[in-house]
Amino acid sequence: MLDLLHISIADQCLYGFAAGRLCLRLPVSTALNGPGERQGSGCTPRGRHQVRAKIGADLPLGAVLVGRRWTGEVWSPELAAQHPQRDWILTRILWLSGCEPGRNRLGAVDTFRRYIYLHGTPDSEPLGAPLSHGCIRLRNTDLLALFEQVPPHCSVIIDEAPQPQWRLAALH
Repeated sequence: MLDLLHISIADQCLYGFAAGRLCLRLPVSTALNGPGERQGSGCTPRGRHQVRAKIGADLPLGAVLVGRRWTGEVWSPELAAQHPQRDWILTRILWLSGCEPGRNRLGAVDTFRRYIYLHGTPDSEPLGAPLSHGCIRLRNTDLLALFEQVPPHCSVIIDEAPQPQWRLAALH
C-alpha cells in the first residue's frame, strides 16, 4: 500500500511512496490555469491533502462519472462525438480534502468543496501538460492500479517543485 502521493505540477507527474521509498511514477495533467486554491479559479490546489473518498471500485474501465455517480455509460469515441463539451471524469475518483485551514481547507479555498479529484481521462487526451479544470487527470489503466494501492486518508502533497532526482533513481 502507498502511504504518500506527491503530485509535482512542474513535472506533471504523480510519485507514489510506501515507507519512504519511491514505488510509482505516473504522468498526469493538472490545471490549465496553473496552481491556485480559490473556488471557481479552475486551478489545481497546492499543499497537504488527503484522500477523503474513493469512488467507483467496481465500475468498468472508462465508466463515465457525473456528480460522482456512474451514468451507465462507458467512454468511447462515438460517445465523445455526441458530447464534445464534456469534461470527462472516467473510471474511478480519488476525492481530495485539504489539510491546511485557510490554504486549502474551509471557506473559499476548500479543496473538498471544490470537488478536486484524481480521475481517469480519455486515452486521446494528452498527459504531461497542464490541461485540466483543476483536477489531476490520469490514464484510466494507471488510475485502476493506483486506486487499489491507495488507502482512504492517504497523504497527498501537491506542489510546484520537481521531484528530486535522487528519488527517481529508485525507480530504475
